[in-house]
Amino acid sequence: MPRKPLLEFTDRGIYCDKGKFYIDPWKPVDSAVITHAHADHAYPGHKHYLAHHLSRQVLLYRLGNISLQTVEYGQKIIKNGVEVSLFPAGHVIGSAQVRVAYQGEIWVVSGDYKVNDDGISTPFEPVKCNHFISECTFGMPVYHWKPQIQIFNEINSWWRANLDHDLATVLVGYSLGKAQRILQNLDLFNGKVYTHGAIENINQALRNSGVWLHPTERITSSTPRDEIRKGIVLAPPSAAGSAWMRKFGPHNLGYCSGWMAIRGAKRRRAADRGFILSDHADWDGLISAIEATSCEKVYLTHGYTATFSRYLNEIGFDAREVHTLYGGEEEENMVKDDVLNSDETKVFPATGDLEGAGVL
Repeated sequence: MPRKPLLEFTDRGIYCDKGKFYIDPWKPVDSAVITHAHADHAYPGHKHYLAHHLSRQVLLYRLGNISLQTVEYGQKIIKNGVEVSLFPAGHVIGSAQVRVAYQGEIWVVSGDYKVNDDGISTPFEPVKCNHFISECTFGMPVYHWKPQIQIFNEINSWWRANLDHDLATVLVGYSLGKAQRILQNLDLFNGKVYTHGAIENINQALRNSGVWLHPTERITSSTPRDEIRKGIVLAPPSAAGSAWMRKFGPHNLGYCSGWMAIRGAKRRRAADRGFILSDHADWDGLISAIEATSCEKVYLTHGYTATFSRYLNEIGFDAREVHTLYGGEEEENMVKDDVLNSDETKVFPATGDLEGAGVL
């Protein structure tokens, strides 16, 4: 009789029966291993959480007073005889792939990932395995990302042009991941960086975890509009078109997303300018990541699963689609994350003993 697979796909999430834990479950469970702190992977209601230590403060901010254990990359944890360890996914700060091993059988759950180094997230690290569980958010040949430096040259030039025309500059992206990536790559000779409360709270949570970020200033009711026009505003998608944004007066709105690669995406989001910047792997990145694992089987959880699984099978992989509740559409998750954390008046407290303790 064939041995039961080490990991199974259930109605609660990816489950390890031998180890009695789930990975990124979407219904309440006793033991959850979390790949990263985005809302479609880190749900409330679990009795115990395990994640990378750089996700700790963000998870506590988003989920409240949870029972949370955190570990370093590569650190081994034994759960009922099953070895569990985390490896960098390169998606956002603190994101991880979960390696699960038992009696020579190795599975890797990648969560969300990108293979290009963004300069702030710990870079993606391929992990050899028998079974690889992968996203394919951008699993279509049309998606090929430009070098990051090229995108930020475009962003910084656009910002300077807005300054020349006395227009406020508002740039929209994830509160967790995209916002910090943008912040670290802006040309601060142009001016100061102002932030929506949802983004500033995530920034503070990361600073409390020891992540060094460029200085930012939270926008409040007393922030002078004239000063804002001299800088740049980072805002979550939930703020686009809101009364909060209209108070800046004349402004140009930029939108950072992989979906900007598709004709019409900028228009659908009422943006003045779209920048193709994604925290997910593109077509070539997905293929290179899968090849680097030397896996025997691939399971595709969300995105263009039908197209990408068909292609992988054509080139010699054993690939199939699986049903999960992970987000296949980047912007849907952006809005979900930021609506849950959009209270601009809530202030995440700083902890002086941790703030600025290290550089990521």
